[in-house]
Amino acid sequence: MTEPRWLDADEQETWRAFLWTSRLLNEALDRQLQRDSGMPHAYYMILAMLSESPGRALTMSELAEVVHSSPSRLSHAVNRLEEAGWVRRTKHATDRRATIAELTDEGYAVLVEAAPGHVAEVRRRLFDPLTREQMLEFRETLHALLEALDPDHTAPCAPDSS
Repeated sequence: MTEPRWLDADEQETWRAFLWTSRLLNEALDRQLQRDSGMPHAYYMILAMLSESPGRALTMSELAEVVHSSPSRLSHAVNRLEEAGWVRRTKHATDRRATIAELTDEGYAVLVEAAPGHVAEVRRRLFDPLTREQMLEFRETLHALLEALDPDHTAPCAPDSS
């Protein structure tokens, strides 16, 4: 067995900074959305992805892929969003095995109400601490990582995704 390529001190520091930054950013965004809109960040992402889709609707499989969620976790979240009246599920018109999740007008209104506070928190936590040059360098770094992690460009934020 070969010896692992351990992280050197610079790599270790970078790795830990990445882990903590990711965790703290996600926690901050979740706290803000819970406090101001009464929903977790995961629910906001579901509503946002539906709002950006044609007809404000996706199959549950497509939605699971775009929000990077397991089908069971997504189903639980959509159950809650359906109970709130923000999402409606229907059977696909031509494929009865598929279920469509559709953003309701009420759900869209909730999203429109939540979006300004969410964007302000994203800006405050992620963009304001960086110069424009740092932000552009950071974006290039993220694109390089995405290329390695998602070579088929399935992530909705990949540079070549549509």
